[in-house]
Amino acid sequence: MELTPIQKDILIALINLQREKDRAVKGEEIAEIINRNPGTIRNQMQSLKVLELVEGVPGPKGGYKATGKAYEALNITAMDNEATVPIYRNGEIVEGATVAEISFTTVRHPDLCHGMIKVLGNIRSFEQGDLVQMGPTPVNRLVVRGEIVGRDDTGNVLVFSINEMISLPKKPVRHYSTKNFVTVNLNNSIKETATILSQNNIYGAPVEDNGNIVGTITLKDVGRVLSKGDMNARVKEVMKTDLITIDSEASLIDAVKILDANPIIAFIIVTYDGVAKSILSKTDVLHELAVY
Repeated sequence: MELTPIQKDILIALINLQREKDRAVKGEEIAEIINRNPGTIRNQMQSLKVLELVEGVPGPKGGYKATGKAYEALNITAMDNEATVPIYRNGEIVEGATVAEISFTTVRHPDLCHGMIKVLGNIRSFEQGDLVQMGPTPVNRLVVRGEIVGRDDTGNVLVFSINEMISLPKKPVRHYSTKNFVTVNLNNSIKETATILSQNNIYGAPVEDNGNIVGTITLKDVGRVLSKGDMNARVKEVMKTDLITIDSEASLIDAVKILDANPIIAFIIVTYDGVAKSILSKTDVLHELAVY
């Protein structure tokens, strides 16, 4: 369907406002967004109604709503339960906007990679040279960053040069955790624990008692006690009991956030139905990211 530039402007503004406010949209609101006379909007709406791209909603709270055909005419996929994919301009989130599509161009160029972003929301504040970030996306947690090189208001599209892309696997952490991990008993001596950690070349280990994980201990904990000359101290006297856990079905990005928020920890306890059964170490995470 061939639409005039003003018809495209009206439909894009209508869809954006309808999505943002979750109600029928007044013609005056559209006029303000696209900087047109309200009378012009009303006249154009008659044509758009004939094309079955908009429908009128009567009453004091009435206005206009875009139909499914409007989304098709603009090549936008309509969703009942859409996730918001945030877009940032120069480090600030653009309120009321979400990324609808990201496409990549010039991917075969040896030095450059450009992309296009179709946005649901107002993009008129974007200018050439602005730094832009899209994401994370809901499935693969994709984040794309770049610099704006152009803007198409009629298609609500931003053209940008890509500086970096980051994504994490969508498999849950149970696929990356260590199940045959080394443990120490809470009644072990510090000397025995130091030997276990050294022989297995690990920084720390979970502490178990009758098959249950009840704490953690690290070389730092061991060193602190040995520096005081207390060779007979027991693990249960120095271990940390505040376990940092993650559910086995959580995503890898959730694990990364925990490790980032707790930089002193070496691993996270992974629970299955609330029971601690494996660990996810920083090494496990870095090994997975290293293959990308």
